Amino acid sequence: MGQITAQIRIFVLTGMVLTVLGGPGYASMPDIGGFFEFDFGAKVSDDNTKKDSYNLLEQRLQLKSSYYFEGENYLSDKGASLNFKGDFTVDEYFDGKTGFDLREMNLSLTPFDFMDMKAGRQILTWGTGDYLFINDMFPKDYRSFFIGRDDEYLKKPSDALKMSFYPSLGNVDLVIAAFEPNTTVKGDRLSFYDSFQGGIAGINSDRDLYEPAPRLSNNEYALRYYRGLGSNELAVYYFNGFDKNPTSYRNEAARRLFYRRLDVYGFSLRGPFADGIGNVEFGYYNSRQDSDGDNRLIENSMIKVMGGYTKDFGNDLKAGTQYLYEQRLDYDNYLSSLLPADLIFDESRHLLTQSVVKLFANQTVRVSLFNFYSPSDDDGYVRPAVSYDLNDQWKITLGGNFPWGEDDQTEFGQMKKNKNVYIRIRYSF
Repeated sequence: MGQITAQIRIFVLTGMVLTVLGGPGYASMPDIGGFFEFDFGAKVSDDNTKKDSYNLLEQRLQLKSSYYFEGENYLSDKGASLNFKGDFTVDEYFDGKTGFDLREMNLSLTPFDFMDMKAGRQILTWGTGDYLFINDMFPKDYRSFFIGRDDEYLKKPSDALKMSFYPSLGNVDLVIAAFEPNTTVKGDRLSFYDSFQGGIAGINSDRDLYEPAPRLSNNEYALRYYRGLGSNELAVYYFNGFDKNPTSYRNEAARRLFYRRLDVYGFSLRGPFADGIGNVEFGYYNSRQDSDGDNRLIENSMIKVMGGYTKDFGNDLKAGTQYLYEQRLDYDNYLSSLLPADLIFDESRHLLTQSVVKLFANQTVRVSLFNFYSPSDDDGYVRPAVSYDLNDQWKITLGGNFPWGEDDQTEFGQMKKNKNVYIRIRYSF
């Protein structure tokens, strides 16, 4: 605990310095902002990763800025801006390792009245789910999600060109991006079910994740058409690229997994419903390298369907629920291709979520609870959090991550040894 106390002292001292630097004498730099944050997550269950009492201990400095072109005319339709966001980190979990995460570095411009463009490193997202993603095939960081970093870090940046068009019949987004995988659990901070080990593994896992080569033929393409239908919004999606998770086997003997080629076709509808907001979303995942489902090494095609409902009850209270159904297609072909020792996946999966958010003390205190529960897998994941805005600069967040499950092989069951409680202290400037 001595090391942790020292880190808190350094954090508070740095915050005091930034308070001084952010005073009136430095008001000439209004386009530079960011925050300094101290994060600590204590384990509350035993795992087989590094034998520390925590899986999150870091300091983070984020800087962000935008530079606008065309002088006083930068807000016109033909304006342009250069946008930057980057995080400097000191990670005590890895013995004080320093790092830099470039979150954004892009040029945003409006070449024509009917078109916007953004080129470079950027965060991309679309779809209607809350922590559930069907047609959002952009990369995620699930390691950050399960250790207690801010929700901002669930979304990973992409190196991409995004073009948005605004014809009279609706709006169109076209994204061309280099492949970027999800950051998944790998056994260092968090344990997981390793099919090569036949059980929950930590630092003893030695899988090899084989990524597509960085060449033009492996670029990914995402297309969204959306428009209003009365008070509702309809969207149609198409994705051509790769699975963001390494779900298929390239070489079993070498413990090598790879990211299968994938097409996704889908739609969503969101709008007022029963005094709240309802949404439905559908996606068909075409596994291009296993179109018949008879290759035991490659994940089958599947469909995903989701429905959700959120209601604002007044007095700063909001609640929501979602239902997700997944079905693996060509399931008989899949079963007939298996070997006796293979892990057998279920044909279908049901997942429910519930969320409650309540604000107190003039909206300076936020209490939230998000719960995942799968009746088909008999597992779940509970995420409580409380945050307090002390003032415009200082914010404290307390929370926890509590996955559970009977079966080591299910999505949340494999994470049950990764329970933690965390604290984040942030100074924004």
